[in-house]
Amino acid sequence: MNLSIFTDGGARGNPGPAAVGVVVKDDKGNKIKEIGKKIGVATNNFAEYTAVVEALESVRGEALSVKVERINFFLDSSLVVNQLNGLFKVKNGDIRNFIVKIRELEQEAGGNISYSYIPREKNWEADKLVNQALDNS
Repeated sequence: MNLSIFTDGGARGNPGPAAVGVVVKDDKGNKIKEIGKKIGVATNNFAEYTAVVEALESVRGEALSVKVERINFFLDSSLVVNQLNGLFKVKNGDIRNFIVKIRELEQEAGGNISYSYIPREKNWEADKLVNQALDNS
């Protein structure tokens, strides 16, 4: 099985109140999991990385219980995609810690993992979860 995971993180203010949104879909495009939750006060980048971590933590059980061959992540942050793909250097220590955590979770998930940029309008489901979490104060 392949999974498509759409993640988004956002902050109102930078830093400001922040939330993450995660939508997990199976091979057929069926939504099998969604997460929308506040993460406190954070920057946009912190929220984007937190969303990836939340997603990996939420599917590692599925990856072990069913044969997940590939996990395709879709994000609307080209910076985060390029950093996760090793194309951009990561200078910030907090972000480097996220990368280390993500690499550990990738190993636990066991599948072949990719990160791709998509325009914001194609990431509307994850974006909606972010905004719902922030609006429900």
